[in-house]
Amino acid sequence: MAKVLYITAHPNDDTQSYSMAVGKAFIDTYKEVNPNDEIVHLDLYKENIPHIDVDVFSGWGKLQSGKGFEELSAEEKAKVGRLSELSEQFIGADKYVFVTPLWNFSFPPVMKAYLDSVAVAGKTFKYTEKGPVGLLTDKKALHIQARGGIYSEGPAAEMEMGHRYLTVLMSFFGVPSFDGLFVEGHNAMPDKAAEIKENAIARAKDMAHTF
Repeated sequence: MAKVLYITAHPNDDTQSYSMAVGKAFIDTYKEVNPNDEIVHLDLYKENIPHIDVDVFSGWGKLQSGKGFEELSAEEKAKVGRLSELSEQFIGADKYVFVTPLWNFSFPPVMKAYLDSVAVAGKTFKYTEKGPVGLLTDKKALHIQARGGIYSEGPAAEMEMGHRYLTVLMSFFGVPSFDGLFVEGHNAMPDKAAEIKENAIARAKDMAHTF
């Protein structure tokens, strides 16, 4: 049995969001194909995702200096503790499905905050004499992303930084299998929006059988 983290970063649901609609089609099909797997949905707009701020740095500093967790302030305990929970949950999963829109050439800021919480030395990667080495070498990941314009080719391809960022980070973590499923052009070609969405949903269902 595999544990799958279904990580969504969109304030709207599948009735309003193209990325969420395609994500739902994927995860629903995946559940049908893999009924014994555990699916954990992390709706980042509803989760407590602490930002790395002065309390976090202060708390980490105290722990690194040898102080116990009980010696942290209430704010430090809450934030540092939650960040630890998120990172442990991440490394404990077998598969990751990220669902995001393309906003201003990247993903919503809550996704960056979440990724910061799991990019932890000693957990998802480690430093060695030869440089950093990823520790998640037995995982696989998928990014489902909706793009209103066309970013898969032409000059705009260099402007897309959400999927490119995830590609770099998954490689940094050592994840050997990372794919992308893109829904694009529905805003640029509104007359074809329904067709674009349905084609993406069909691809999502196909991919769910082999993920």
